[in-house]
Amino acid sequence: MKVILNEDVKHLGEEGDVKDVANGYARNYLFPRALAVPCNPMTLAYFESRKAEIEAKKEAKRAAAAGLKEKLEAAVVTIAMPAGANGKLYGAVTNQTVTEALHALGFDVERKRVELPGLTFKSVGKYHAIVRLYENASATVQVVVTAQGQEAAPAEPAEPAGNPAPENEASAAAEEPAAGDAAPAETAEEN
Repeated sequence: MKVILNEDVKHLGEEGDVKDVANGYARNYLFPRALAVPCNPMTLAYFESRKAEIEAKKEAKRAAAAGLKEKLEAAVVTIAMPAGANGKLYGAVTNQTVTEALHALGFDVERKRVELPGLTFKSVGKYHAIVRLYENASATVQVVVTAQGQEAAPAEPAEPAGNPAPENEASAAAEEPAAGDAAPAETAEEN
C-alpha cells in the first residue's frame, strides 16, 4: 500500500515521502497515529502545496546537522577504562560507551548513529569514531581511551618542603617520637 508520511517516522522516512508499506502496518500503526495518509490524487495535491514548507524544515535539519558536526569534530571524548599493565582493556569501548560519554559532554546522539572501526576498542590509545548525522552528513569524533588509574588526575596541593603539616595530632605523634622516648629505647637495646 502506498502512503504519504505526515511526520518523520523512524526507520521509514520523512514528512512528505511516498512509501510503499505493508497493508497491516499502514492500517494498524501509521493511520491510527496520523503518521501517514493513503496516497491518492487528493493527498498528493495537498502535499504538493506544502512542498516549500517541508523543504524549509529539511533545510533547517541540514543546518542543525552542520552545526552539530562542527561541535562534534572539535570535541575530544576521553574514556577511562580498567586496563592491564600492557594497555589492554579488561572490557571494551563500544558505541554505547562512546554515546554515554557524548551525553556527558552535552551531545544528544543516538547509539545506533555512532560507528566504531572494528566495532570496539580493546586497548588504550587514540581512536576516531564516526557519528552519522542527518542525510549523508557525518562527523569524525576523536576518542581517547585511557587506563582508569592513569587519567589526568587533579594535582594534589603542594605541601611546604621544610615541615609538612600533619593531618591530625595522632598522626603527628606517630611521625615524631618524643626526644626523651628515643634515648632510653636505644640504651635498652644496647644492654
